[in-house]
Amino acid sequence: MRLFTRILFWGLCSFALSPTLGLADHRIAIDELISPPNWALMERELLRANTAACQEYFDRYFDERGYLLCVERWGGNDGPDDAIESLLRWPILHAAGAPNSILHMYKKAWEGHLRQFTQARTVDVPFARDGMYYKEFPVMFDWLHNSEGLTVFNLQGLSDPYDEQFQKRVRRYAGFYLNEDPQAPNYDFKHKMIRSMFNGSRGPLLRKATGLDWAGDPIEVEGRFDARHGENTYEQMVAHFKDYNDIVGDHPSNLLATALALNAYMITQDTKYKDWIVGYVEAWRKRMIENDFLIPTNIGLDGKVGSAADGKWYGGVYGWGFTVVVPQTGALAHRSTFNRGIEGFMNALRVSACLPGHLHLLLTGDRSLVTLWRKQIIKVNSNKKIVDGKTLYPHKYGDDGWYNFRPDPYSAGTKEIYYVTMKDDDLSRVPSHPWFKYLNGMNPNYPQQVLRDDFAHIRRAVAGMRADETTPDTRLADDPMRFNPAATRSLVELMLGGLYPSKNGLTLRCRLRYFDPSERRAGVPEGVAALIENMTDDEVVVTLVNVNQLDSRTVVIQAGGYAEHQFVSASSAGSSVEIDASHFSVELGPGCGGRLTLKMDRYVNQPTMTFPWDQHQLSR
Repeated sequence: MRLFTRILFWGLCSFALSPTLGLADHRIAIDELISPPNWALMERELLRANTAACQEYFDRYFDERGYLLCVERWGGNDGPDDAIESLLRWPILHAAGAPNSILHMYKKAWEGHLRQFTQARTVDVPFARDGMYYKEFPVMFDWLHNSEGLTVFNLQGLSDPYDEQFQKRVRRYAGFYLNEDPQAPNYDFKHKMIRSMFNGSRGPLLRKATGLDWAGDPIEVEGRFDARHGENTYEQMVAHFKDYNDIVGDHPSNLLATALALNAYMITQDTKYKDWIVGYVEAWRKRMIENDFLIPTNIGLDGKVGSAADGKWYGGVYGWGFTVVVPQTGALAHRSTFNRGIEGFMNALRVSACLPGHLHLLLTGDRSLVTLWRKQIIKVNSNKKIVDGKTLYPHKYGDDGWYNFRPDPYSAGTKEIYYVTMKDDDLSRVPSHPWFKYLNGMNPNYPQQVLRDDFAHIRRAVAGMRADETTPDTRLADDPMRFNPAATRSLVELMLGGLYPSKNGLTLRCRLRYFDPSERRAGVPEGVAALIENMTDDEVVVTLVNVNQLDSRTVVIQAGGYAEHQFVSASSAGSSVEIDASHFSVELGPGCGGRLTLKMDRYVNQPTMTFPWDQHQLSR
């Protein structure tokens, strides 16, 4: 069956000929009738099922103010971050194409969340006695938890970047780390470091932390709450954090804060945010190289590695050597968050594209900012040992050297590295990743499998929610999270070609985004489905289908989550056209579909949240 594709091109002066976008446009028309594939029907149904389930969930656990119906507490187990994390993945769901009701619900919840936890106060925890939030931001906490509590807000820009309150908050939040607020001197510009693991709108905590700081005020537990971390008493909750003391100085997890400056840069294009990201990440890059390609987990206030952790480069809370005792069982728990620092390196990669003097990235195709982490992986695994004929790999480093040997190689960052490089050598370190195997032609059933998995998640979540017998006064902030029905893995991977974000994911990394020019919103238009079938470093193959049999649809395709990539050309059924733009549009006739092969250059544009029809040529 022949695919008939009409390729139309208007030049830079053809504004009047491009009514759907209002700017110079490349447009492809696909007029080939096809029977809707199973995957396309499943994608559309998944968006519908997600929406219905999320509405029921919101009605159950949130009130008319947007407050979560729970007992408000401060802490690392069930604190404010968990309250808003209960809507994890909702912004991505809307940005993929779910109805505007999803956007309205999570925005209402965010507004309610800010009021609820500004009003919520501690009695015993000293720094939250005047409110757990101050200036609409956590007063001070670590970025494992800060990031979880900011995921919904940070990803709002995918769908709603023009909201005035969003823009004000983006600039305010970033300002807390550029020392623009005198009450929040979080950053040391001399040593290029965030001064404590506990940081926020009231600045850094410059003393050792206590179990109380982490666990929150005393609370009745037994018989009332089902604590999600297994504690049976408040005393066990405090004991859980009794060794979480060395938080003074910088830690790699603070690199997650670069997402705030990235947001601000993508909204304003003000170079001060870009310069801060690049300078902060460059300091960590140098520390990593000087420490034999192992990122240190404590930087003292004097800027020296390990000086706030008895001189140990591996010291500090959540460091390489951080192993604690689980109070209720006596078992050892190996806890680290330093691997999340790679997120900051990837944020710097975005803003440094093609800028002379900024780490020399991409001018010669060198993506060493991220691939530096490859050297860490190789370094760790080189300390493997053979025990009873089995190869064991270390995952921790302490006073006695490498420990926590396991059969699985140390692999933190391997998915991110491959996603950036798309090189076979890096793929070899994630051989069992099902989506990567699919993209390389080795897992053809993956699309329907991952779609079915998402449907199963929705069913389980709704069933659990309907069986939930908690009441607002017996419900902790982290209780509803297990019933959050939003299922987006298949949408991120199959539609967007994106690396599925964790709960700490503050930005979206994807190869393609879609926009509806008719409704002037993010996401595929009603009735449109997309399947990315192959990706390489400079190419992506995507099939678009309009399952609507009565009406045509126009969809705008953008290169990258934030237009950081550039399309070179588009081809289909032997016809090809040069594009040289960060977006173009496709007209899909009723019941029509087809496959496009898109050539692209990656990480060559400055990222932006601006929708395609409002974009001007950004600096490349």
